Amino acid sequence: MYIINRGQIVREKIIRLQNGYSAYVETFELAQKLKQEISILNLNVYEDKTEFGFWFIPLSGSE
Repeated sequence: MYIINRGQIVREKIIRLQNGYSAYVETFELAQKLKQEISILNLNVYEDKTEFGFWFIPLSGSE
């Protein structure tokens, strides 16, 4: 049985964003957790919500 660690997923997505890469999550729950971390770290990120999931795209000046 494989257990998904949501905290680890969010940490990996934050690292991607900090390195200038886009991040994608499929669920509302993960998107909310990711948005919380983005807010705490004051990252400049564009969020694109689609019917399939959420894209987070770093904008210039997000360092």
